[in-house]
Amino acid sequence: MTPTLPAGSSGPAGTAPATRTMMLWCPDWPITAALREHALPAETALVLVDRGEVFACSPAAREDGVKRGLRIREAQARSNGLVSLPYDPSLDERTFEPVAVAVEAVLPGVQVIRPGLCAIRVKGPARYYGSERNAADVVLQALAAMGLTDVRIGIADGPFAAELAARATDQLDDDVEQLVVIPPGGSPWFLGSYPLEVLEQPRLTVLLKRLGIRSVGDFAALKASDVRNRFGIEGAIAHRQASGLDHRSVVARTPPPHLDVTADFEPPLARIDQLAFALRGRAGTFVDALREAGLVCTALHVSLQTEAGEASERRWQHPRWFDADDVVDRVRWQLQGTNASDHGLTSGITRVHLVPEIVEDLADHADGLWGTGPDEGIHHGLARVQSMLGHGAVLTAIIAGGRLLADRRVYIPWGDAPAGQQSAKVPVKDRDQPWPGRLPGPAPATVFAEPVPAVVVDAHGNPVDVDPRGLLSADPAFFSAGPDDVRRPVHSWAGPWPINERWWDPKGRVLNRFQLVDHSGSAWLLLLEDHAWWLEAGYD
Repeated sequence: MTPTLPAGSSGPAGTAPATRTMMLWCPDWPITAALREHALPAETALVLVDRGEVFACSPAAREDGVKRGLRIREAQARSNGLVSLPYDPSLDERTFEPVAVAVEAVLPGVQVIRPGLCAIRVKGPARYYGSERNAADVVLQALAAMGLTDVRIGIADGPFAAELAARATDQLDDDVEQLVVIPPGGSPWFLGSYPLEVLEQPRLTVLLKRLGIRSVGDFAALKASDVRNRFGIEGAIAHRQASGLDHRSVVARTPPPHLDVTADFEPPLARIDQLAFALRGRAGTFVDALREAGLVCTALHVSLQTEAGEASERRWQHPRWFDADDVVDRVRWQLQGTNASDHGLTSGITRVHLVPEIVEDLADHADGLWGTGPDEGIHHGLARVQSMLGHGAVLTAIIAGGRLLADRRVYIPWGDAPAGQQSAKVPVKDRDQPWPGRLPGPAPATVFAEPVPAVVVDAHGNPVDVDPRGLLSADPAFFSAGPDDVRRPVHSWAGPWPINERWWDPKGRVLNRFQLVDHSGSAWLLLLEDHAWWLEAGYD
């Protein structure tokens, strides 16, 4: 669609025109990527959740009243049968890469703004295909062949106006248009009716509204020199955008080298040892190609497909970088983690796809001037043990979130990411959350794997307890760790500090913490729960 311009509409006199830009926009790309990744129907009511809130929602979910920013429980209350998945930014990038490659095949010079949005200089393609509209039709046909039909294109002077033109495809008529072309010089007219919020300058927007300026057109009508003198460089840049003179240009990306490897097996392989042997050569090719590009892989995405149509995907990380043996081990561990035994699988493997998700410069991992013998020996030794005994045979401890010390000590397989990730078996709680009731520093040096039963009595030998109001029945005078331990006089004590976990849940816990110092000067951390004392940790 090409809007009709009023007579005499053109850009400001004496200024260079902005670059003619084609902006390609895929609405709701995180939802589209998740639907394609998990093979869900397009009409599924789907939300992507980030930190307990709705990050993105499908059109079916929006029809039920779900919107971005809602808490997940509120979204589930509004839409029956709502499907929720965790938001994965890497999935957006990984699934949009084939789209960018398909666009580059017909129109060179693509700049990916973010997954779901990319810009192309349209001058050259328009001359090659005969017109800007013909170039846009070629892109739409190429993406339709990939199964992407909900794609919008806007063409205008500069990326700013082109993006708004692409987003205006469903606002001009009752029927959704896939293409909006703003003729050269028509961007000021097109932008004039938009509110100031599209400039994405909150402080400038508030100030302009106080001065009585309500729209982009009103702002563009101001004199450029006056705007610069009054609002500075940021105001001058925003004024050029409002005037259809976007200062930005399209910076075409350099297509990344093709580093992923796909191995197809016919007939399908039904044994893990057969797959490991057959994959070893392709794993070596994968690592060698990275080295020739001057790169090493530190995060690997492995995708497995079976002849029954099943799929298994997982992201693996390495504390250093993957070599060929490490790649084969990760594929084998991934199969063993799907409850498949060493002697057979539920169905034969037909395809293995290896994608390097995170690559780093090989120079950053080069050996030091005097060698890295000790570190390299440790890594090789741990990797060897994992190769023989399995991924979970070598564990490393990290500090996670939680209120109790035992909850904060978590073991994850060696090589997995320690923060913000989740291992195959052990969920890692976020340590940056508030966790009311957690113990402040300094932390005890000795934390018991299981709480040790303890006895705390007053000066008359009666058990010490805490009433529902948090008041002690008596001052602690003696304590012992278990019935066989001798009673130790209490030199000093502090507490109680209540911990009320999940108070709304009948299975929630109510505890009280105490710190005791015995006559020898040793300090202990104790818990009181259901009138029973437990020794949680000791201060060395």
